[in-house]
Amino acid sequence: MLSVVNEDGTTQSGSLMDDIVREGARRMLAAALEAEVNEYIAELVGEWDEAGRRLVVCNGHYRERTVTTAAGPIAVKAPRVNDKRADGETGERKRFSSKILAPWCRKSPKISEVLPLLHLHGLSSGDFVPPMEQFLGSAAGLSPATVTRMTKQWSEDHAAFQERDLSGSDYGYVWADGVHPKVRLGQVRSCVLVLMGVRTDGSKELIALAEGLRESTESWADLLRDCRRRGMRDPELVVGDGAMGLWRALAEVFPQARRQRCWVHKTRNVVNALPRSAQPGAKKALQEICNVEDRDHAEKAVKDFERAYGARWPKAVKQIAADVDELLAFYDFPAEHWVHLRTTNPIESTFSTVKLRTKVPRGAGSPAAALAMVFKLAESAQARWRAITAPHLVALVRNGARFERGVLVEREQEAAA
Repeated sequence: MLSVVNEDGTTQSGSLMDDIVREGARRMLAAALEAEVNEYIAELVGEWDEAGRRLVVCNGHYRERTVTTAAGPIAVKAPRVNDKRADGETGERKRFSSKILAPWCRKSPKISEVLPLLHLHGLSSGDFVPPMEQFLGSAAGLSPATVTRMTKQWSEDHAAFQERDLSGSDYGYVWADGVHPKVRLGQVRSCVLVLMGVRTDGSKELIALAEGLRESTESWADLLRDCRRRGMRDPELVVGDGAMGLWRALAEVFPQARRQRCWVHKTRNVVNALPRSAQPGAKKALQEICNVEDRDHAEKAVKDFERAYGARWPKAVKQIAADVDELLAFYDFPAEHWVHLRTTNPIESTFSTVKLRTKVPRGAGSPAAALAMVFKLAESAQARWRAITAPHLVALVRNGARFERGVLVEREQEAAA
């Protein structure tokens, strides 16, 4: 029910518009929950017991509870399902579980994402409750004590994540990058080392997230050795920027993995070494190297770049010539995957989304708490990651299949025959 409107257009819980939005959200959520239950029951309408009674029926509603959403606090009475069927293996009663509103849910995932982000912007557990109350219309479930418990849970979740078994996760490709959030980590020169992988089914997954010292060899080696200790195998290809610490550590811990330098980082470094007048043409030439149809044309484009710029700017050209093999490694993999393998963009875009490079006024508590909040934001973003193009080809790559000009060799030979 909507509140009584005062003369100034406000209500007891805020503006009339806010009340309308919350009431609309409440009705939509209630309708969605009812539709979900009705669909579940309709699929099992033919299930009867020996006495001729239906085994799955709707049985009223659960006790009302308040769920904090982006539209504010909403009172919810979820439908109750009486499911008398027994599991064939365990003999236990089957239970209906809503995919919209879990039994334990008291706040929407969007609200859960906002909380660590506010912490990373320097707000303490007590500081951001008042503005959230004004935004949501209520501070229900967002007291400082509740937020403190949540931050403790985030740290525990991160610790469990960093200790999980990796032997069952086979990564064909891995992106590696060091991101520099403006939060209080252990040391002034610390950064967050991130590993993201592509499983053999083509899905992307966060592998590890830990604090490191300025992307040093020792920091990267510690992280990679820990991943190997937990069962991670050598990936087929690792994509990273020009940080030498990563490549030295990779050679030590995962020597079988091939290397791919990020073209975005490399282009930026080369262009910055040129005068402003030469930058537009050089940038276009570099883009042609990594966007041609195959490796042969790419190597020709590299030579063209050397002829065009080598005489006047040898240091800039050397940055390409010295790393040709690692810059063109992606051409030896499926053409459908090239767009994913040329850069560390999957990591860059994820951490840009969670605003880790935004300058904040103060730190986010202890270094461990700051790292845990970064992890929770990355974990939330992971739910929206899409599988790479042609995901079925990852398994072929992992099994040693050879690709020439981006095409599977065996298939090309069959077509020729």
